[in-house]
Amino acid sequence: MLTSSLTTMKNLPSKKRICFLLKLACFVSSVLMFCEFLIYYVVIFQCQWPEVKGGALTGNTETSASVLKAIILADTHLLGEIKGHWLDKLRREWQMERSFQSAMWLLQPDIVFILGDVFDEGKWSSPQAWADDVRRFWKMFKYPASAELVVIVGNHDIGFHYEMTTYKVKRFEKNFNFTSGKLITRKGINFVVVNSVAMEGDGCAICSTSEAKLVALSHKLNCSQQNWNHSNKGCSDVEKLPASEPILLQHYPLYRKSDAECSGEDSAPPEEKNIPFKEKYDVLSQEASQKLLWWFRPRLILSGHTHSACEVLHAGKIPEISVPSFSWRNRNNPSFIMGSITPTDFSLQKCFLPHESTVFTVYCAAGALLVILILAHFQLLTPPFYFAQHLISKHKAV
Repeated sequence: MLTSSLTTMKNLPSKKRICFLLKLACFVSSVLMFCEFLIYYVVIFQCQWPEVKGGALTGNTETSASVLKAIILADTHLLGEIKGHWLDKLRREWQMERSFQSAMWLLQPDIVFILGDVFDEGKWSSPQAWADDVRRFWKMFKYPASAELVVIVGNHDIGFHYEMTTYKVKRFEKNFNFTSGKLITRKGINFVVVNSVAMEGDGCAICSTSEAKLVALSHKLNCSQQNWNHSNKGCSDVEKLPASEPILLQHYPLYRKSDAECSGEDSAPPEEKNIPFKEKYDVLSQEASQKLLWWFRPRLILSGHTHSACEVLHAGKIPEISVPSFSWRNRNNPSFIMGSITPTDFSLQKCFLPHESTVFTVYCAAGALLVILILAHFQLLTPPFYFAQHLISKHKAV
């Protein structure tokens, strides 16, 4: 049978062969186009900006221009030259680039926050490797002039506290215009940027400088929120800032015992939820957490680091959202947060990216179908009814 099939193949008119090859090429191209480009638009297109109540009022009309549209993502972990396999780099970085660019085109945010661990090996990178990683980052996360990108530092960018050096911190600050204790104010909304790696509380030079900046900024914000009709000597010479309660942006979450109370499809796996967190490693210490809450009295805290989603309340009223990883390398179902924010209110909505398992399943199904089509075309696939007829004949003969 195989010999006759090969003879048939040789005798096929060249036009039919070309037509068949073109059909195969179109099929393969369509699958690649869907899995590597279109699927990101299809999935992210379903995400909608949440509505927020507290827009500014013009007369009796709420203006949407007063609402700041923010995208928050975390833990991109661009691989470096030490641990990064080229195939892992290619696959996961392409996924993040397509996800980010699709989201920017479809959602058109005003500002994007990346909550640390931008790189996987920033704590070890040589100057040349660091420059290469930064170049790749800006290629992947390029954004239009109408938007803004704010990058927060994480432990993989400058090392854990015991690995952190002034050189690594300044290198990060230079490339990403990052400063701990920096205030970012947009549309009357105050965002406080925190180097959570420096919240060790041991009096190191970097830690002391960072905490001093945070204390000074908290004083300005607290003065701005007071009633200025009453004199306050401590605030008389302080720069007046928007009175909006701040939003904290940091890499480490505030202290919590574990992820046991976290829920949702992108929370930590059940076998990991009850593992106790280590202070100053998995989360900030209780002391550092209380300092930040006391200094700023924030209305919202946004953090990353754990690679899994969680929502907790501090002091019974201050919400903290731990944002899951943006990369397939850390989870099958990455996501980001969409926030509609005003000076007095906010509303958050999660937007999931394509699941890596979904893309893998599509490729496997397409590959199986391709094999079937090729076998059928060359008459190497026995029709099912012929097979059944053969079994029946064999049974009667017995």
